[in-house]
Amino acid sequence: MEAFTRLDSVAVPLPRPNIDTDQIIPGRFLSRPREVDHSAFLFHDARRLPGTEEPNPDFPLNQEAYRPARIIVAGRNFACGSSRESAVWALFDAGFRCAIAPSFGDIFRNNGMKNGLLPVVLPAEAVAALIAQIEAAPGARVTVDLVALTVTFPDGTVHGFEVDPFARHCLLEGLDEIGLTLSLEDQIAAFERRFGRENSR
Repeated sequence: MEAFTRLDSVAVPLPRPNIDTDQIIPGRFLSRPREVDHSAFLFHDARRLPGTEEPNPDFPLNQEAYRPARIIVAGRNFACGSSRESAVWALFDAGFRCAIAPSFGDIFRNNGMKNGLLPVVLPAEAVAALIAQIEAAPGARVTVDLVALTVTFPDGTVHGFEVDPFARHCLLEGLDEIGLTLSLEDQIAAFERRFGRENSR
């Protein structure tokens, strides 16, 4: 897993509350294995005009200024709904490494941490101010510092945030669940040797 320490990026606003995982990746795409690039499925229906394959010019991800974005700034309860890890895969494969919102769906938040995507919770007033700034100046940059636990807005204001210490450690070190287990290989081997000796008596 790619380590996350500090991210300076264009941020894209998705201010509507309760954007659920079915909007992030529609259910008909869920059968694809992880090895498949899920970026094409991200907001598949929202990015198109109804009933067509034509891009919806009003959807922020289709707008040129936001194309380099690696940070999403969303309304409350972002990624609520069903527990589809594919929602995180679609965001990650499209280049996103951080989502900022007043709140997240619990399962999505945990899935994000395990897959290298950092969910940052800020007060609703702060998120509203950030959305206003990036809507007023499309292409504006935001800095998320996981070491310092801060978010720096385009206007220079700095806001602190909290992250579970264990999840933070794994993100900083680039450790998913398998990587974390492998990092403990020496301790596991030592335990197995000790356990074998104690049970051979």
